[in-house]
Amino acid sequence: MADHPAYPVGLRLTGRRVVVIGGGQVAQRRLPALLAAGADITLISPTATASVEAMADTGEITWHRRPYAEGDLADAWYALIATSDHAANEAASAEAEARRVWCVRSDDATAATAWTPATGRSEGVTVAVLTNASPDPRRTAAIRDAVVEGLRDGTLVAPHHRTRTQGVALVGGGPGDPDLITVRGRRLLAEADVVIADRLGPRDLLDELPPHVEVIDAAKIPYGRFMAQEAINNALIEHAKAGKSVVRLKGGDPFVFGRGMEEAQALAEAGIPCTVVPGISSSISVPGAAGIPVTHRGVAHEFTVVSGHVAPDDERSLVDWSALAKLRGTLVILMGVDKIGAIARTLIDGGRSPETPVALVQEGTTAAQRRVDATLATVAQTVTAEEVRPPAVIVIGEVVTVGTRPA
Repeated sequence: MADHPAYPVGLRLTGRRVVVIGGGQVAQRRLPALLAAGADITLISPTATASVEAMADTGEITWHRRPYAEGDLADAWYALIATSDHAANEAASAEAEARRVWCVRSDDATAATAWTPATGRSEGVTVAVLTNASPDPRRTAAIRDAVVEGLRDGTLVAPHHRTRTQGVALVGGGPGDPDLITVRGRRLLAEADVVIADRLGPRDLLDELPPHVEVIDAAKIPYGRFMAQEAINNALIEHAKAGKSVVRLKGGDPFVFGRGMEEAQALAEAGIPCTVVPGISSSISVPGAAGIPVTHRGVAHEFTVVSGHVAPDDERSLVDWSALAKLRGTLVILMGVDKIGAIARTLIDGGRSPETPVALVQEGTTAAQRRVDATLATVAQTVTAEEVRPPAVIVIGEVVTVGTRPA
């Protein structure tokens, strides 16, 4: 048997009895996939890890708190034997053989009738890797990871032989570092025909796109009698109706001061399918990259994210600045560099201490990132003296001084 490769097959276990013997780390790793497959799982084990016990407590599995006994594999379709008792494993394995139940052995792969492949999933595809002869877990896992990562980030392109669903994906590109876009966002970029990108999106990703992809700078879309946002909406609709797969690449998250909902609503009105891919918001990630936690035990139990593009005394402002001044937690301000003087005065007038620490993190997560520290009393002068320019995230609160400032 050892001279022949294993025959790969996918087991359809929905509603079928699966017996797991042993409630340790092996079971903890394997149970989620068996649950995802819809199996009816019975666990036989005197003890279990906390995670496995939680699955039993919530009714996901049936747990018999005892050692293996002859007859436990009756009516089973599949068995996973993973105890530290070699004699029990041998007995259970012999029962599986007698009952013609496919059986995986964690302690002795050569004695098993089935091997568990290294598996991964990407967009409806399951990748399963087995090595010939005896299993080599490290090698199979490495191959699995390479294939799945390639499918997810688009570096391994598998052509779609069926017609792709046309439409628009609103993709949050994260704070600027191209590695901080989500896996799904990167894959959709690789599959796009048209990319309409914001200035603050991760620009380095655009260089990786295939030559046939049309890249459009959202800031340069002619809008004539239309407002700029309306022109962008129209461009999304036009390219999608032409049968193209369109990605709207935004900085941060599409719905955090990104006007993503306006675009989603316009697409819905036009009958265009729309997929929203959340992104890592700069309001959390940029402070983190600069060594600042927006919350910290004993220092801040809340944080508030505010747009600073409208000054506090502007009648268009929707922010209750006096209420913010009374909060004790962290205040994160986006798009507020040119208004920070007025914002600081308003917060001080509302009761916030002038000595409250302030940090400005410019071009966070990129190679050009820099951090400038001040207080509410000095921040306006500091911005001018240090020539802080957008994009910059402003953090106000005691958390600014919690961490060790990076070099």
